Amino acid sequence: MNKRDYYEVLGVEKTASDAEIKSAFRRLAKKYHPDVCKEADAEEKFKEAQEAYAVLSDPQKRKQYDQFGHQAFQNGGQGGFSGGFDFSDFDFSDIFGDIFGSGFGFNFGGSKRQNRASRGRDRVIGMKLSFEEAVYGTTKTIKIDLMDTCDECHGKGGKGEVTCDKCHGSGTIEEQQRTILGAFITKSTCPKCHGNGIIYKEVCSNCRGKGSIRKNKEYEVKIPAGVDTGNQLRMSGKGEAGTNGGPNGDIYIEFSVEPHQIFKRDEDDIYLELPISITDAVLGCKKEVPTLYGNINLVIPAGSQNGDKHRLKGKGVENTSSRRKGDMYITLKVIIPNKLNREQKKLFESLTKTDLDNNIEFKKYNDFLKKNR
Repeated sequence: MNKRDYYEVLGVEKTASDAEIKSAFRRLAKKYHPDVCKEADAEEKFKEAQEAYAVLSDPQKRKQYDQFGHQAFQNGGQGGFSGGFDFSDFDFSDIFGDIFGSGFGFNFGGSKRQNRASRGRDRVIGMKLSFEEAVYGTTKTIKIDLMDTCDECHGKGGKGEVTCDKCHGSGTIEEQQRTILGAFITKSTCPKCHGNGIIYKEVCSNCRGKGSIRKNKEYEVKIPAGVDTGNQLRMSGKGEAGTNGGPNGDIYIEFSVEPHQIFKRDEDDIYLELPISITDAVLGCKKEVPTLYGNINLVIPAGSQNGDKHRLKGKGVENTSSRRKGDMYITLKVIIPNKLNREQKKLFESLTKTDLDNNIEFKKYNDFLKKNR
């Protein structure tokens, strides 16, 4: 069978860079790998792409191929595609690890992978705060159960460190098989040392060889002013213990703020509904108004309407990042009395004689009403 040009196989030009060649092979390998592609000729296309990449990714072999073509490898061994280049010992582990992840079932070419240090798990805990605690900041004590480094063995799991006699320090057990796809080296974690490459003469009695033990930890946490529901505070390095010497995870505190009796919060701004009487609205007055930073006297002008807003600049919540304070907005709510005595009723009846014909709202309404009679 005539062999296809390697550049044609990968779909690149002869002037393609190393990065372009690698990218083209990644795309084809991901498409035609027998474990993911069920097409009838997937194995053949996959192996053809492997051979092309094994040659073109090697500067010396690419130079030979550009000069002599496939004849440069006709006597290269029996493992190649249709009697060509033998790529069975070529190390594809790096690129297949990139494509399929480090947990990919087997390793092409047999590069060694030791168990690496891994970071401990993060923990998230909820914390309820009163409205005042969230606005002004506070200090809280938290208690949490988590896996922490064993104090007796300092995370090692034992005493008297020696090289594992089963895997000879590699941390893995290897078995090699030759198939139509080339040399497959299957690797599994050493059951004796659990991938560490070392064992201990004496197992730690405190953690029973795990290197970590459950502890109840207590931390004092300073809550900054201005936090709100859904905000998180990170405590770096206070989470679960890492493995194989890896760093601890983090603790994240997620806040839930209780509502206030009269204040409402929207990010850094505060809103308040101020109840006033009809006479306060009509005649105007001064009202004592609570804010986050003490009471103030607010002037209500005569003729105020229900829903009118007053802005108090800088009377809102302090922003946790910029440290600037939001504003406070006061909305007037005119309260209509439910009951009137005889004298009050007469006063309101006399108000019905008030001339409101020139009021813009009344005028707009009456004009429309006349038009539609």
